[in-house]
Amino acid sequence: MIAAEDLIALVRNYNPKTNADLIRAAYDYGRDMHEGQFRHSGEPYFTHPVAVAAILTEQQLDDATIITALLHDTIEDTKSTYSEISSRFGEEVAMLVDGVTKLTNLQLSSTETKQAENFRKLFMAMSKDLRVILVKLADRLHNMRTIKAMRPDKQIQKSRETMDIYAPLAGRMGMQSMREELEDLAFRVLNPEARASIIRRFITLQKETGDVIHRITSDMRAELENNQIEAEVFGRAKKPYSIWRKMQEKGLSFSRLSDIYGFRVITRNEMDCYRALGVIHQRWKSVPGRFKDYVSQPKSNGYRSIHTTVSGRDGKRVEVQIRTRQMHEVAETGVAAHWSYRDGVRAQNPFAVDPARWIASLTEQFNHEEDHDEFMEAVKLEMYSDQVFCFTPKGDVVKLPRGATPLDFAYAIHTRIGSACVGAKVDGLRVPLWTRLKNGQSVEIITAEGQAPQMTWLDIATTGKAKTAIRRSLRELDRERFIRLGRELARSAFDHVGKKASDKALEKAARTLRLESKEVLLARLGSAELTAHEVVHAVYPDLVPDETEEIDRKRAVIGLDHGQSFDRAPCCQPLPGERIVGITWRGKGVEVHAIDCAALAAYEDQPSRWMDLHWASGNHPRAYDVSIELTIGNDAGVLGRICTLIGEQKANISNLQFIDRKPDFFRLQMDVELRDAEHLHSVISALEAESDVAAVHRLRDPALATSPKVAE
Repeated sequence: MIAAEDLIALVRNYNPKTNADLIRAAYDYGRDMHEGQFRHSGEPYFTHPVAVAAILTEQQLDDATIITALLHDTIEDTKSTYSEISSRFGEEVAMLVDGVTKLTNLQLSSTETKQAENFRKLFMAMSKDLRVILVKLADRLHNMRTIKAMRPDKQIQKSRETMDIYAPLAGRMGMQSMREELEDLAFRVLNPEARASIIRRFITLQKETGDVIHRITSDMRAELENNQIEAEVFGRAKKPYSIWRKMQEKGLSFSRLSDIYGFRVITRNEMDCYRALGVIHQRWKSVPGRFKDYVSQPKSNGYRSIHTTVSGRDGKRVEVQIRTRQMHEVAETGVAAHWSYRDGVRAQNPFAVDPARWIASLTEQFNHEEDHDEFMEAVKLEMYSDQVFCFTPKGDVVKLPRGATPLDFAYAIHTRIGSACVGAKVDGLRVPLWTRLKNGQSVEIITAEGQAPQMTWLDIATTGKAKTAIRRSLRELDRERFIRLGRELARSAFDHVGKKASDKALEKAARTLRLESKEVLLARLGSAELTAHEVVHAVYPDLVPDETEEIDRKRAVIGLDHGQSFDRAPCCQPLPGERIVGITWRGKGVEVHAIDCAALAAYEDQPSRWMDLHWASGNHPRAYDVSIELTIGNDAGVLGRICTLIGEQKANISNLQFIDRKPDFFRLQMDVELRDAEHLHSVISALEAESDVAAVHRLRDPALATSPKVAE
């Protein structure tokens, strides 16, 4: 455990004017309060608060934050009280300790409804003083570093919570190094095989190519010195989880993945950033479409840097980030840079964001969310977002998450503009609404009176604000229809357990499910946002077990007319969880296609045959075949391991066919029985993590589509 004087020395390194006596007093008080308490590892409990305080010294934070770290568990776990801490260490520290205590009591990984409520409380705590979150993040980081002492089930729970909440939150606050470490520590628990596989491949790559980082770093330093640019150059291999995430996003195997090495150039001033960029692009070939200038268009959390990707030695791609020393400090510590000290005074970093303004911009769009699911979706979309900057025709800048569309742009300007949108022009050219916007583009929204949001817009929009506004409009348009349908579904469900769907019963269900009224409940039920099972269980929990019944395959699709049957289209093999549309056939019922199926183009001139459908929510049986194609190594036992891996994912192989046989690899097609789209994702992810799988992807064949010329 770090001694009190050693901790004070860490603070003095950046703040010579620190109040050493107060830190020493907090150290002694915390140690006395936690006397006799031990961690899962058997160490004295007070080793944890001291380690948290040491982590925060790396961000050069103020005395109040360091003292809060030392005391952050005293109110919760000892006989200490708010008033005692206030009298000993001041009201500021007492409020911070109390804030961390309240955050600790939030179960952020609990059920969706409770999780959404707790997220609201989390943002409220952040809005009062962001240092509360800084202490909590450091607390989580030390707990993750020492997680091996916990029970396996607790390790998984904490790691999922870290991956879903704390790591993205650290990233959204600009604390990239903390985010990367949190992700990697959680990845080590959640998918140790994949992490070990990536590390093994790294070792193999280093043996084959030598010390790439040292060679490229030396080359960059030499080029910059030749051009009289004073700069520091650092290189590193990206973290295993960062590589894994990129493999998932791009659908690439490790061998096909580029830019697994990253380099940073730290210059003296902003002008040298652009000079260094010119030198690097002269020496190495730049990769088109991989340049971002966050210096002229900084992120909302204060992040500034120039990003470029170039082809280095042997054609290997490497990512280069160029920034000044002050930009680098903000890039490493994010919003925390606002409280950092240097030489005993608050650091005047011009790029540090005012936390009050930052948290206001983050919470503004969440204040009017109508329900918990939408709030959670908006939170997660915002936390995971990277940004692009586009311009209105008047030259105003609109910030959007990466992957945003003109529809998101329209709603970002005003909800009224979004709802009336009928088209868009990007850089003067008419484009579809699903076009992905890029940095620097000029976007003009075309509107028309009488236009209303369409259901398909939910698949086009990416921002929480746009999706929320679209759902609200759709609910208003369909409210009466959904209420009528919901009432009929409720009547049938209550009859099934021998009860009546009276107004009193429906009002009780609404209160239990925390909805405003029985009309809202019926509308949600009619729109399949709630299941009849959930409504009945809310009123009569003893009559209906609290578990999701397996959905009858014949009733798996909602939106069919009475007596209509359906078949999944063989061309796209849609799965529950995916957006679908139906095409009617005379004597054959309805053929269900994925919304993005290429075969649907053949029916554009037959609108009367289209049906708006969606999958029933709930637990679907493992009864939906999907074809996947794999390229695997031709080695003893590989196919057996692949089949075992699929079985471990609770999937069943219904057919297997070899497409190509070569001395070093096999290419084969498997038909796998799955429950839904999430089940497919878990199977493919598990296969991609297997070192002997070179490639895996889902097969969709438009040639298998039924001919549209057949009469309806």
